[in-house]
Amino acid sequence: MSDTVEAELREQFRAAFENADFPVSDQMDLVPALPNGPATRFEAGDVSFSAMELAANLDGHQEFPYDSVDELVDDLIAALEAEDLL
Repeated sequence: MSDTVEAELREQFRAAFENADFPVSDQMDLVPALPNGPATRFEAGDVSFSAMELAANLDGHQEFPYDSVDELVDDLIAALEAEDLL
């Protein structure tokens, strides 16, 4: 994955989740923050994921609760890399 793709995804994740009511204790706590709910899409370079796809593919990687958006975003990026989705 290029640094540009990672940076773009980080920015999109941060923008989408920054208004969540932290700390969040599960994926459902994040849904109200998403601009288009579970259909919200994140796209950078050749990768594209809906929030629902992220939840399904990365469930085993997330370690709730998250106290901040940066903590959540770091785990999302690490999980995407671990699953070879980036």
